[in-house]
Amino acid sequence: MEEKFKPIKTIHIALVLGITLAYFLIGDLQNLDFLHMPETDTTLYLFLLIPIAAVFLGNMLYKQQLKNGERDQPLENKIGIYQTASLIRWAMVEGAAFLILFLKKELIIIGICLILYLVLLWPSQERMKRDFKMVGN
Repeated sequence: MEEKFKPIKTIHIALVLGITLAYFLIGDLQNLDFLHMPETDTTLYLFLLIPIAAVFLGNMLYKQQLKNGERDQPLENKIGIYQTASLIRWAMVEGAAFLILFLKKELIIIGICLILYLVLLWPSQERMKRDFKMVGN
């Protein structure tokens, strides 16, 4: 079963390394100015909605995709569904991190938090079992 997880783990590592590299190259993290919170205005609240919406929408789409699997199939046959669901969720989080990086660099600390969240979404057999059980599949 672990052999079937190698492609998705490789994809996950590539996504995390890619977004991290983009943040180091484009985000100018060397000067630590990103640690200061910008002045509060209405656009700040709009940009804060991007990561919140991405996380919630990504999790909702993830669970919806997991529900598409057939109950009577063994776990080994559901790995394709798990991979698709994981890629959808990761794409939402990565997209939000890129939007913050390019549209509102003052909130780069939020993007770093999204990257850390993406790291925590590491694919594993235990997580797959738990998540399929959680959606009743």
